[in-house]
Amino acid sequence: MAAIIRRSLEEFGANKPGTVYYDDTTDHLFELFESTQNSAYFIAELDGRLLGGAGIFPTEALPEGTCELVKMYLSADARGMGLGRRMINLCLEKAKENGFRSVYLETMPELKKAVSVYEKFGFHYLDSPMGNSGHCGCDIWMLKEL
Repeated sequence: MAAIIRRSLEEFGANKPGTVYYDDTTDHLFELFESTQNSAYFIAELDGRLLGGAGIFPTEALPEGTCELVKMYLSADARGMGLGRRMINLCLEKAKENGFRSVYLETMPELKKAVSVYEKFGFHYLDSPMGNSGHCGCDIWMLKEL
């Protein structure tokens, strides 16, 4: 998954400091999600080939009842199949199931197609970041009430 995340960011010119590109947890997703209560990470694969993933995470310092949509990336050949929408739906359903009342996300203008999808899901823009993701390179913050 780390390779898909980094290739995606490179493809869109978003491989900059302060993003998941340089986040050490990107190389240890399984361990991170396995050890964190109320988190979940989903992967999509076809014929044994990894296509992408997305997850929810109770990021430090988020308001109570809020989780973050995290590490939502698809390989280039998996885009345009509706897979991103399916992954987001799965994450939103899991967030509700885990008792969260809202979902926060951070992204960048370089990922404009993803931003458009988030808007269609009802995420609205915030004026400043929430919580402590450690990703100071992201300058779009959005929130969706469940």
